[in-house]
Amino acid sequence: MEDFMLILGKMALGLIMGFGGLGSSLGVLAAGNAAAGGWAKEGKEGRPLSGKFTGLVGMPVSQTLYCLILYIMMVEYSSVAANGPVLFGIAIGVGMCQFVSAYAQGNIGGAGVRCLVENGGKGFGNIVVAMGIAESIALFALVTGILILNSPVMVKVAEAAVK
Repeated sequence: MEDFMLILGKMALGLIMGFGGLGSSLGVLAAGNAAAGGWAKEGKEGRPLSGKFTGLVGMPVSQTLYCLILYIMMVEYSSVAANGPVLFGIAIGVGMCQFVSAYAQGNIGGAGVRCLVENGGKGFGNIVVAMGIAESIALFALVTGILILNSPVMVKVAEAAVK
């Protein structure tokens, strides 16, 4: 049983990065496709290509950064078998929040690009605010994961070595 719990903790490290990376990738894909279409339309019309689209495309990448922060914090705990189930729970719960947040952010960014193209560039601030709301979910999840890692339920490596 102890081996299984240790494996669970190590799997959590891959899962947290997998959820963040997959969500960010899908978010960038959604916004990037819209940006490419917007740039094509602007170019065809002879207008300068908007740099604002690049910011909207890049915003979903932050969820991978949040998962990397948790990964770095979780590594120290992953060598103690008793932490395995908790780390796995963090990876699933926080990772899913990061995944959905990044995906939602990319979809909002994609819709925002279409909005900017169709209305002459108006509304950029509103689009960024809407994307920030999706980002807040990722930040809340990150904070929750950190709080769990800093809670008394986690067994530190030094404590386990003494026992």
